[in-house]
Amino acid sequence: MKRFFQLGLLAASVNVYAATALSSTSADTAEFVPQWAKKAVWYQIFPERFRNGDLTNDPTVDDIKGADPRQPPVQWRVHPWGSDWYELQDYERANQQANNETAISTHLLRRRYGGDLQGIIDKLDYLADLGINAIYLNPVFDAPSLHKYDAASYHHIDPNFGPDPQGDRALMMTENPLDPNTWVWTKADELAIELIHKAHHKGIRIIFDGVFNHMGINSFAFQNLTKNQAQSPYKDWFSVISFDDQKRGTKFDYEGWFGVKSLPEFKEDQQGLAKGPKEYIFAATQRWMNPKGMGSEYGIDGWRLDVAYCIGHGFWKEWRSLVKAINPEAYLTAEIVDTPENVKPYMQGDEFDGEMNYNFAFTAAEFLFNPPHMAITAAEFDSKLAELRSLYPKGVAYVVQNLFGSHDSNRIGSHIVNRGVANFRDWQKYFSASQVAINPAYDVSKPKAKDIQLQKLFAVLQMTYVGAPMIYYGDEVGMWGANDPDTRKPMLWSDIEYKQEIHDPDGSQRKPDSVSINYQLKNLYKQLIALRKTHQALSIGSYKTILADSAANVFVFQRQYKDETVWVVINNAQKQQNITLPIGKFNAVTTLFSQSKAVIAGQAVSINVPAKSAAVFQLN
Repeated sequence: MKRFFQLGLLAASVNVYAATALSSTSADTAEFVPQWAKKAVWYQIFPERFRNGDLTNDPTVDDIKGADPRQPPVQWRVHPWGSDWYELQDYERANQQANNETAISTHLLRRRYGGDLQGIIDKLDYLADLGINAIYLNPVFDAPSLHKYDAASYHHIDPNFGPDPQGDRALMMTENPLDPNTWVWTKADELAIELIHKAHHKGIRIIFDGVFNHMGINSFAFQNLTKNQAQSPYKDWFSVISFDDQKRGTKFDYEGWFGVKSLPEFKEDQQGLAKGPKEYIFAATQRWMNPKGMGSEYGIDGWRLDVAYCIGHGFWKEWRSLVKAINPEAYLTAEIVDTPENVKPYMQGDEFDGEMNYNFAFTAAEFLFNPPHMAITAAEFDSKLAELRSLYPKGVAYVVQNLFGSHDSNRIGSHIVNRGVANFRDWQKYFSASQVAINPAYDVSKPKAKDIQLQKLFAVLQMTYVGAPMIYYGDEVGMWGANDPDTRKPMLWSDIEYKQEIHDPDGSQRKPDSVSINYQLKNLYKQLIALRKTHQALSIGSYKTILADSAANVFVFQRQYKDETVWVVINNAQKQQNITLPIGKFNAVTTLFSQSKAVIAGQAVSINVPAKSAAVFQLN
């Protein structure tokens, strides 16, 4: 299939997208955030594990050199998509025997399933049908690892994500990485532009993951530095501790990100990144936001910034100015897993528009999921949410990405199964407690119906509360998994046969868990997304707490926009409750989401809400 970028075809349809974009982004002059981001329903995709759309570009053993684990395998092949997650294949058992690789994490880290950009293109209709209108892609740039956070470059898409890996790598060797004028457009790069175009045509925006604190050891810059040492043109790019020097008796050494030597850190100065990597990042930014100089409508719609707290504020201020000059409607969201007061400085209008809102996830977990001795009351829940809403300048709370699970935390289903293993807000403790390599007691079994019910309750909150909801790929169909690497299982598709999970991480066998799409859960997500998109009050409306009853464990809030008033009732108790609320001036009610109808009786509205469930209704 021909996958080159077709300029004429794209130009015809992109005008439709541009007109739509402009009509939905009339900026509030008192806000600095892009207005479209308030109506975003995000979907996070881990490309290597989403869909293998092109079997001809699957990685080879040479393509993974330089990635952890560093020990070369004696045998290797692309892993079967539908295999039992913890079951070692023949090639892995050969490596286990030859290299004495006893840790399951070693094998999971080496696996590749063949996910690529064509797979994402092929499933855009799936996302559009679900109601998704914004995609956050984990790194897609050239890198040997499965996660791509060890970039070999920022200006090229990974060749194994495109249709011609061998040809792309040969073409890349002809350029001077220091001179953007020599940069070529590979077939993988062209396919990325095609993906952007096709997503835009369906009304879906795309942001890329920017990993600007470090690169990988396979990067052009670090490879040159390793070879040429102090004579390298990249000698001032990285945090070098010492060079090879026989006279001084020193060996080459450098700082790795959090001590990880496969991720050499960029050097920083008082303004943030040193001049070399800064200029390179600026050039790569322009490349993907205005590809080939054709205009920002052909480029990505923004960036998610990895470990943003690891780079000085000065760099982000300058970089934001560049981004907004290219596309004033670009959305910038940061990964800053920290306390609210430490997040606040990044959200003042001169750095980021929003963040991956882990503090929302922490707060929701404490109210909805934590066992009684770790839980917060409805009143405390209300107070914590109010603190987060008031944390930012006007508009920011509406565009933060309200998530739960991600590639860096266990999936929501497994979190619920293991609720109480630690408090999610205690990030480092929870990060370890939710990894099977560290915590053998972690329950890796499939969530049961009662667990899925709690996920549904969170989904209602996520889709109706202030902020843009973000679904981690597969959560909508009931995928489960512990923390990294188990949170990165291959996506569930109806045309793939999946083996039952019967193996535990230690190789022993357990009661079989069927691996299949939970269509009921998927339909619920689809229903809730449609509800959010139909009723503007749920995305751009004002917020007001109606009830925070700690004794009854009930929380009720209002979203209002113009003449539309929507109430969301959360029954967090372990029993069904008839909830009666005074409605004042309203005299009519329409039930939007509930197992029973809301009824007006006198000056109050009543509704029966089952245990650990929610209801949504509109008042007129």
